[in-house]
Amino acid sequence: MSRKIVFLDRESVDANVRRPNFEHDYVEYDSTWTSEDIVERLKDADIALINKVPMRAETLKQLPKLKLIAVAATGTDIVDKKQAKEQGITISNIRGYAFNTVPEHVIGLLFSLRRAIVPYANSVKRGDWNKSSQFCYFDYPIYDIAGSTLGIVGYGALGKSIGKRAEALGMKILPYDVFPQEGLVDFETVLTQSDAITIHVPLTPDTKNMFGAEQFKKMKKHALLINTARGGLVDEAALLEALKSGEIGGAGFDVVAQEPPKDGNILCDADLPNLIVTPHVAWASKEAMQILADQLIDNVENFVAGKPSNVVE
Repeated sequence: MSRKIVFLDRESVDANVRRPNFEHDYVEYDSTWTSEDIVERLKDADIALINKVPMRAETLKQLPKLKLIAVAATGTDIVDKKQAKEQGITISNIRGYAFNTVPEHVIGLLFSLRRAIVPYANSVKRGDWNKSSQFCYFDYPIYDIAGSTLGIVGYGALGKSIGKRAEALGMKILPYDVFPQEGLVDFETVLTQSDAITIHVPLTPDTKNMFGAEQFKKMKKHALLINTARGGLVDEAALLEALKSGEIGGAGFDVVAQEPPKDGNILCDADLPNLIVTPHVAWASKEAMQILADQLIDNVENFVAGKPSNVVE
């Protein structure tokens, strides 16, 4: 029996996506934005491949033939899981592929912010060095990485990988997680004792805006907040105010609440020396994307073989 497979946002995976090893009809689209297009393109599909295309309840109700939603990412908050379960649709995701790329991006943001690399580079481009009366100048504070403390909110595989890198740099780590394990500290300790905090938890109703005005007040004045997980984990308006007022020292974000920010975003639009925003690319090293693409098709092949893998409940 031939299966129809539709990839709704192929443009989001810059890697070779091999064809599955069973009889199939494969169609791909660079991007898909509207619910009408989703339904039209998936109306005859057995398997949907998606990265960030939202699969809401009303959309799924119009797709009775759909059997598998294979998500080309770890996070699956874009899929209405309750509705998918009611319709007997299996959801699979990608796991363990970003073990180098996300930790390296986090450490890169950490270095850039602690050592004020971006504002100094920008000031040179503006001609500030030309005007200096000395061989150097100190417009932006610089802090060492070694000897500082990194709070890790979400101590799963990524959190642990970042922790190992941080310790190799001479940092002390303070890991926090809702799942009990050895060596954890409480959230309050992370907030009050960290020189930098990096977030690695899923976006759920319980974690939405887990960092807001109340949390920023408890952080050190020079502390950094790094978010490569999901934009909705942080109250963006409260963060911007905390950065402008000097309540915290800086922020490095690879995610925002609405992506892409077609109508603008207060973090993307802000011109602050202590804020770096990158376009959700922490996951996207060439090596990591190929691992992701291979695992995506592994999930599809395993499902069709009756041995589904990486199933999301």
